[in-house]
Amino acid sequence: MSAPSLLNALWQSGQLRTLDHALAQSLRRLDPDTPDEVLAAAALASLAVSQGHAGFDPAQPQMLVEAPLPWPEPEAWTRALGTSRWVATPEAADIEAATDAPLVLEHTLEGRGLLYLRRYREYERRLALQLHRIAAHPLPGDAPTPLAPLFAQLFPTSSLLPPAGDKPAGTAGLDDEVARRASAMDGASQRARRADEGAFHEDRQARAAAVALRHALLLVTGGPGTGKTTTITRLLTLLVAQARHAGRAAPRIALAAPTGRAAERMAESVRAAAQTLEAAGIDAGLCAQLPTTGTTLHRLLGTIPDTPRFRHHADHPLPLDVVVVDEASMIDLPLMTKLVEAVPDGARLVLLGDPDQLPSVEAGDVLAGILLAAGDGAHLTAADAEALQPLLGTASAAAVSNVPPAFPARHVHLTRGFRQHDALQLAPLAIAVRTGDATSTLDLLRGATLPGVHFHEDLADPLQVHRDRLLAHWTSLARTDSPAEALRLATRLRLLTAVRDGPQGARSVNARVEAILSGSRLGGSRGRGAGHFHGRLLLITQNSYRHRLFNGDIGICLRDDDGHLVAWFPGEDPSQPRPFHPATLPAHESAFAMTVHKAQGSEFDEVWLLLPERSTRVLSRELVYTGITRARRELHLAGSAGIIEAALARHASRWSGLGWRLGFTDY
Repeated sequence: MSAPSLLNALWQSGQLRTLDHALAQSLRRLDPDTPDEVLAAAALASLAVSQGHAGFDPAQPQMLVEAPLPWPEPEAWTRALGTSRWVATPEAADIEAATDAPLVLEHTLEGRGLLYLRRYREYERRLALQLHRIAAHPLPGDAPTPLAPLFAQLFPTSSLLPPAGDKPAGTAGLDDEVARRASAMDGASQRARRADEGAFHEDRQARAAAVALRHALLLVTGGPGTGKTTTITRLLTLLVAQARHAGRAAPRIALAAPTGRAAERMAESVRAAAQTLEAAGIDAGLCAQLPTTGTTLHRLLGTIPDTPRFRHHADHPLPLDVVVVDEASMIDLPLMTKLVEAVPDGARLVLLGDPDQLPSVEAGDVLAGILLAAGDGAHLTAADAEALQPLLGTASAAAVSNVPPAFPARHVHLTRGFRQHDALQLAPLAIAVRTGDATSTLDLLRGATLPGVHFHEDLADPLQVHRDRLLAHWTSLARTDSPAEALRLATRLRLLTAVRDGPQGARSVNARVEAILSGSRLGGSRGRGAGHFHGRLLLITQNSYRHRLFNGDIGICLRDDDGHLVAWFPGEDPSQPRPFHPATLPAHESAFAMTVHKAQGSEFDEVWLLLPERSTRVLSRELVYTGITRARRELHLAGSAGIIEAALARHASRWSGLGWRLGFTDY
């Protein structure tokens, strides 16, 4: 009697998508002798990608499928995969996999086997190669000492003083006190003072800016309000001054992010920080070279209608010297691969992100993988500590790592402070959630001691209890004077859900809001508009390169002066949104409520985070953390203590070989 089919069990129990099952069936038709465990693994590798993983680990199938099934013994399963005609087994991490096999098996960390769809293994391989290329490319050997006066002004908390002598280009405008103190000390006396006092610049923001002078690939991580964009503004100012001092042209700089709103928010922060620097006496000529606008990654790379390819790629790189990318945790594996391939030799790439947020919606956990290879962000290498001593001082032994990294990128993790509006004190709650401390989280929520934080324990239906408050916001959007104003006001409030389906899911909540608004006198009848009505918030769910609309973009339907419905979406200029006929839009849905995943990269004045009544595998501390940190002024959290405890006990982990691949030493 033959053993029961694992593939059939997966299909009949509803664990596989039609696409996953079709892949396995195609392999069976091509070779009827293909073992069942290989066919099942192929289907699971496809399913894994749909759930955000880069590949599938045969040793942990329960992480993908919770149903009790007769799983093969992991070592035997891996051996069967390694001998299959459908599975390539490259000899090294940097070797391209055979093109005649749709699957790739590699033994990554701790000898564990990871089964990839070939396309995603190649994305990972190409990404690792290109990150190594960027990080290892030599930069001009400019000494940091001439920048010390400017550095002291940009980071005034330093106890270090600039060396005596002529001011380098870009340091005009040093305040009188700093200039007086600088001229009063010669270089020898300063070096002696540093040696005697052991002075070291402990400001992580300053450390990040200094390290950027020496390295082409830098990761700056930290929670909300730890100063990532403030750091970037000062870092870029230093790079402009460095180029000026060396007689080079000012660097060509781009600010980018996965979503338009995240890009504009970063640009707003940089503009504000630049104005502050200029007001504090930083050379206006330096500040004038800083970028004033941001763009999405898709627009940066140059979309081509009706194709996922971009105008800029390895053979036609971006005409830039510095690329700064915010919200790096949101970037999936294919998009990050295409981005780094378009970064030219000798250019700098700076990635900003919060490692405690949810990973990307699509496949990959790219930021986590890079950070795994780039270190903890708390230490300097011995070479950096020595080279940057004129700026940072003499580093303590505890601050220096003497182990040379296999991956030549640099990582600085910012830890000080959270950005908070006076009305919202979120930091203690965010820390408790991030660390998975359910007891402290519930104590803080129930104690009602945090301004702006409201806990609605066991509330399953905010629309019923707080209907008037929520509807007042949504109906106000239809009364605005312009589409630009409506889009701006839409960021004042958002209802976020942990799940898409179910009573507390975004789809269900949106359907109820649609029914209320579209049936009201304000919204009018739905008519033939496929559910479109005046005041309907829209969320794009599928990339459209033709329209330059991408998954996660938010717009609104409004009637024009002739009474026709027009869908408006943000443009390059926030004051000039782009109009579309609703019937021509790519796949979309309402955005009165949206999942936390879809809200990444956005912030709202008031956030209502609705947790489900039943536990689900998508719940995690990263999801709760990401949801609560979308709030700028007011947070409402609705859910039970049991669900919160279950969420904080779970990590949103993903299978990926990127960290292992980046540490591969033969690149």
